[in-house]
Amino acid sequence: MIGKRLKQARDALGLSLRGLEAAIQSQVSAQAIGKYERNEMMPGSTVLLALAKALKVTPEYLLSSSEIELEGIDFRKEPQAGAKEERAVQAIVLDKVERYLEIEELLPNADQKWSAPIRDEFTINRIEDAERAADTLREIWELGIDPIPLMAELLEEKGIKVVALDLPEEVHGSKAFVKRKRKDSVPVVVVNQKSNGERQRFTLAHELAHLVLRFSSMSELDQEKAANRFAGAFLMAREMMISLLGESRTSISPGELAELKKIFKVSIAALVVRCGQLGILTKAAYARLFGEIKALGWNSSSSNEPNKFAPEIPQRMERLCLRAVAENAISESKAAELLQISVRKLDNLLMAQGV
Repeated sequence: MIGKRLKQARDALGLSLRGLEAAIQSQVSAQAIGKYERNEMMPGSTVLLALAKALKVTPEYLLSSSEIELEGIDFRKEPQAGAKEERAVQAIVLDKVERYLEIEELLPNADQKWSAPIRDEFTINRIEDAERAADTLREIWELGIDPIPLMAELLEEKGIKVVALDLPEEVHGSKAFVKRKRKDSVPVVVVNQKSNGERQRFTLAHELAHLVLRFSSMSELDQEKAANRFAGAFLMAREMMISLLGESRTSISPGELAELKKIFKVSIAALVVRCGQLGILTKAAYARLFGEIKALGWNSSSSNEPNKFAPEIPQRMERLCLRAVAENAISESKAAELLQISVRKLDNLLMAQGV
C-alpha cells in the first residue's frame, strides 16, 4: 500500500491535497488522493505515474514495502518556524536516509554501526559536566587535542547519517533516529545547508551532544546550554586553547581571533565564549572583548567576520554510490536515482569532470 509514502512525498514538497490535485492536472480529486493516503483506494497505473512525476519520486518508491520512520526528532529552531516546515523536513530526511541505507545494503561491510558511549561521564547533572563528557568522547574516539578538520566526515565515520538540507533560515538543525523493523535504529543529524561552515560545525557538535549526553534532572534550557558547552569543548579542546592562547589573558585582539578561527574553524564569537568558559579571560576582559566583536557585527548568524568557511557537504553516500557503480553492484541510472541527480552529472562525477 502506498499511503504512507505518498503522504511523506507530498509533505516533503509542502503540497496540500488540493495542491497535488492541481499538480496532476486534476486526473483525480483531492478527496481521492486522501483515500490513497489512508490506503482506502489504490491509484491506477496512469495516476500512479502522474503522482510520482508531480512528487519527484519514482513509482517504485511509492510502491516500496520498506518501512522506516523517524523517532525522537528534535528541531533546533527559532520560535517562528512552523509545523509545516517540520513535516517537510521529516519527509525529506526519511527519503534521503532510506536511499543512504539502500546503497549501504548493496555493498559488503559498508554500513557503519553507531555505538553510543555508555561511560558515567556522559550522564550529566550540571552544564559544566558537559566539558568532561566532550573530553571523554575525544579520548574514546582517539582524537587527541587537535582541531577537527571535517565534522560531517567524522560523524559519518562513527555511524551517524548527516543530511544537509535547504532549510528555512530559522531552522538550524535537528537530530533524530530512523527506526527500522528488526534492525538497529540509525542516528541522523540534519544541518541547514544555507548556514556557513562555522555555524554548521557548531550545529553538528551540538546535535552530537544530544546523541551522547544523558541529562539528569536538568531543565530544557540547561540541556541546551550543556549541549552548547559540549560543542565548544569538543571543537576547541582545553589543552589546545591554552597552548595557543596561554592560561590567562587581559586582552585578545580581533586580529588574533581571526587567525585562531582558521585553526579551529569556528566563529569568532564561539572562540570568545570558549575563552570565557576556560577562564583565559577574566569576566571584565570577556565583557570588553564581546562588546568589541558585537560592535563589529561578529556575533550573529549574518556576521561579516573575516575568514568565513564554506558549508561542509556530507560526501560518504556519494562515494558509496561511485564505488557501487565501479564494482558493478548497481547501474549508473540506479546510482543517479539514489543520489537524485542526472545520469550526465553522475558521469561527470565518475570521470572527475567539474570536480
